[in-house]
Amino acid sequence: MTTQRLYYEDPYLTTFEAAVVERLTLEGRPAVALDRTAFYPTGGGQPHDAGALAGVAVVGVETREADGMVIHVLAGDLPGDRATGAVDWARRFDHMQHHTGQHILSAAFVTVAGASTVGFHLGVESVTIDLDRPHIAPDALDAVEDLANEVVTRNLPVRAWFPTDAELAAIALRKELAVAGKVRIVQIGDFDATGCGGTHVTHTGEVGVIKVLKLERRADTTRVEFRCGARALRDYRMKNAIVNALAAEFTVGGWEVDHAVARLKAELKATRTALNQARAQQVEYEAVALRDSATEQGGVRVIARAFENWEARDLNKLAAELVKTPRTVALLGLAGEKAQLIVARADDAPQDMTGVLKRALAVLGTDRGGGRPGYAAGGGVPASLEQVEAALAEAARALSASED
Repeated sequence: MTTQRLYYEDPYLTTFEAAVVERLTLEGRPAVALDRTAFYPTGGGQPHDAGALAGVAVVGVETREADGMVIHVLAGDLPGDRATGAVDWARRFDHMQHHTGQHILSAAFVTVAGASTVGFHLGVESVTIDLDRPHIAPDALDAVEDLANEVVTRNLPVRAWFPTDAELAAIALRKELAVAGKVRIVQIGDFDATGCGGTHVTHTGEVGVIKVLKLERRADTTRVEFRCGARALRDYRMKNAIVNALAAEFTVGGWEVDHAVARLKAELKATRTALNQARAQQVEYEAVALRDSATEQGGVRVIARAFENWEARDLNKLAAELVKTPRTVALLGLAGEKAQLIVARADDAPQDMTGVLKRALAVLGTDRGGGRPGYAAGGGVPASLEQVEAALAEAARALSASED
């Protein structure tokens, strides 16, 4: 026995009566097989339908390969031996629009660009086809969209049926059938015909607008993301709101937003360049001032200073600048949510900075850090200016201990 698939006969059918012919468990959930169903099972790139059986939510629909039975996975136990099924129409129609739209778009890519579809995925958020070409020219993409939407506006009939062998032999299919035996054909007027078991609208006008959102190269293929109908409208509405908000923010027309963003990027780049130059000068000035404040300790010049509102990378540059002076040790710290300690020495100074850092970090209550004898850094924990100064004082004591 196999399940009678009512969606083959009428994809617009959303309620039906059926008998339970088998009860089982799948992945810890109750499941049933029915003698007939309007629920489409996952397959062919199309997700399963949702809805309910006798008020119990249907959370999955699968085809059992062994006998072709459609298995309905449920949120709870199904009472009785008969049930009324109710298919979620919004989800079903969305799938019908996009699966039909995929056929149209795939055929348009063949016609315009000679690119064949080798994959299809219909998800909750993303709908994609994969083409057997690594590149699609922008003008070709525009022509594909124009042709696909022309097919929509022509409101061509969409016929889905199981043809006889004689009928099948007379149909010019877009691609060779992947299975033998009895096959289901979906034909879109005089535009396209291909084998498919999914649910489709009966006229192309129901698909609504077909819009390609982006192309993504994947090795030798191109992934095409697109939207149809209500999804395309929601996508346009969202992007139009973004464009209008940006246009208002920049005080320009919507068609000028890209130019406004380009100007803003150029200004930002110039500002960053100026800021980096200012920071470099700040490091140089700070290095001069700190060298003058150095103290002698065990035959080396020790420079210790804690900072606020500095960038960690600038602190690193300052340390590197300071230890260019022979027999100099730099003990630097940065207060904040992710405090940093940097201890460094000139090449001719004898101290091992890794041990010095370890003792300083202990004051901050962490051991996150490390380095090499000439340079070590760590921190990453919240610390006030006073706490960082205390850690640097401990680092200075560690220097004295290393000399003893």
